[in-house]
Amino acid sequence: MAIDRRRPIFDYYHPESVVGTEFRRLLHNITRPVNGVSKRSFLITSAMLSEGKSTISSYLAITAASYKKRKTILIDADLRRPTIHKIFNVPLERGITDLIDGKVSAEEAFKQTPIPDLSILTAGTLKHNPTELFESDAVKTAIEKVKFYFDLVFVDCAPIIPVSDPVVLAPDMDGILLVVKAGATQREVIR
Repeated sequence: MAIDRRRPIFDYYHPESVVGTEFRRLLHNITRPVNGVSKRSFLITSAMLSEGKSTISSYLAITAASYKKRKTILIDADLRRPTIHKIFNVPLERGITDLIDGKVSAEEAFKQTPIPDLSILTAGTLKHNPTELFESDAVKTAIEKVKFYFDLVFVDCAPIIPVSDPVVLAPDMDGILLVVKAGATQREVIR
């Protein structure tokens, strides 16, 4: 089914569908405590462009907020090709870059959704050189601020092969999901 970006993703999410069931299974597997330690923050990336990482991260965030009833945020950290604002039909402005720059507070940057426990943090004001932004300590500080307010944090990040952003953010996350487009992404690229 083709997704019409003018309609919010909620129009396509059906919790009792086969897809909804698989997202609940995935969410259970990644949030299950390991050695008594729960995971709360996840970076979602892919090897290349157009593998579906933004769609996967969106459905995971929706599932966490609606099924687990946990206070959840989805952060769009793909500053070169932000799409989360389009998927959820929310304004791009007042996002993570503005939080990092100190132009808005965390509470001002969070965008509410029709799901009570789900918030969105868009990319915000686009920067000419996102790599410099990611390599600053301000990004870590901003992510820590966000973690304070939410039970689960999903970060939709740029693909790992074209840019280094995921490598820079990964150490501050509890887990990393690599999205692979079945039947399309070559094994050598995934390795």
